[in-house]
Amino acid sequence: MKAFDYPVFDVQIAASVPTDTDAVLEWRERSVLTVIADRNRERDQTLAPDEAPKGQWTFVKLASASSMFERLTQARKALSGAWQVGDRHLTLVADSAEALDALLSAALAALYVLPTFKQDPAPAPTVTRITLVGPINDADVRIRCAEAEGNALTRFLSTMPANELTPWSYRDWVEDLAEAEGWNYRVYDYKELQQMGAGAFLAVAQGSESQDASIVRVQYRGKPESTDTLALVGKGVCFDTGGYNLKISGSMFGMHGDMGGSAAVLGSLLTATRLGLPFNMTGWLALVANHLGPNAYHANQVVRALNGTTIEVVDTDAEGRMILADTLTLASRERPKWVFDYATLTGTCIAALSTRYSGVFTNHDAWWMPLISTGQRCGERVWPFPIDPDYDDQIKSDIADIQQCNPGKSSDHIDAARFLSRFVEAGVPWVHVDLAADSHKGGLAHVPTDVTGFGVRLTRQWLQDWSSGAD
Repeated sequence: MKAFDYPVFDVQIAASVPTDTDAVLEWRERSVLTVIADRNRERDQTLAPDEAPKGQWTFVKLASASSMFERLTQARKALSGAWQVGDRHLTLVADSAEALDALLSAALAALYVLPTFKQDPAPAPTVTRITLVGPINDADVRIRCAEAEGNALTRFLSTMPANELTPWSYRDWVEDLAEAEGWNYRVYDYKELQQMGAGAFLAVAQGSESQDASIVRVQYRGKPESTDTLALVGKGVCFDTGGYNLKISGSMFGMHGDMGGSAAVLGSLLTATRLGLPFNMTGWLALVANHLGPNAYHANQVVRALNGTTIEVVDTDAEGRMILADTLTLASRERPKWVFDYATLTGTCIAALSTRYSGVFTNHDAWWMPLISTGQRCGERVWPFPIDPDYDDQIKSDIADIQQCNPGKSSDHIDAARFLSRFVEAGVPWVHVDLAADSHKGGLAHVPTDVTGFGVRLTRQWLQDWSSGAD
């Protein structure tokens, strides 16, 4: 499997555009590409003539934007085509911290090239140096650079072909990453999960003859003197055929990206590591492939989950909630301060929100509004859905404790969340993120690729908001 090759950027803050000859020549090491983001002044008033170095300039006027998402979207569009192959230095100039922050986020996202397997790939950007001119501080720059690397990792993994990123290779790759980043690493392999009684996870895993499925636990320790931890759980279905409920009419294409939740977990851990955040964070990756074969699970079976709950199987294409069930149990048994899970889970969430928002659910009522606010502040927007107990009527089973999903038409995103809530240990605050915005045609907010890497900025912002006093 390919290595994650993230470019090294030298990001510097300048007090002003240089005017002396030597500095101008140094800035123009081939051609200086500059974006001017100015919401308050006309283009010809952006810089005085004697302030602007002679070189290649791209002038962009950002319209007034009321939200982070709108600023990021404008910045992405403004930067399209702003540099060429061979350009090594990008200068971003803005008259507001908000505009400069958005431009930096968009530039970092656009400068990362997703993996390609073409014989003759397009030349990669050569920009290695970014100069920021405007009211921005070092701390904000550091945050955006760390988020960009985490987002790039998430997109990298989500783009890898299904024959490159298998449950086996993914597990080995994470082990190498954990060693490089100094994370603790632990694997619950197929045989151990059998011994533990993780029947919900194994129902999906048994369709693969190689028994390559596993639950991987990785931990970043940013506060080693404390036993407190925060848990991030990610759905890692490396390929989803749908099983016996086979995906048809072209809906199987693209299912190599059904591990986006696990990629968001790793991207969030990498961001936390780069920033040295003062938290212990444990990532739980449910790695499996949903195959069709003689041993694959099918409808009308009853399986017993790790916490003893019996599940009546309805639809083998509802595999994500099965593997998350046992993984959530493992994660919440460690009694973390809270658990977030991330999953490309349901089509009904996309039907409700489109791919512009992701859905959120929580068992902690005080977090409904903070979750919306966090999404607004970081530009990765989320919207909450109800999770009231009476929705259990939709997944009531006559022969088991619960049905996997409703056998007819139903609000499946809500049913899935109610299902998952049964596997979180009592008293542990939990948030479920249904990643409807994991992929959006043409890019989303500051990210220019269809694969958005959604979740990394949301997690980083939530950590800041939560540690600042969220209940």
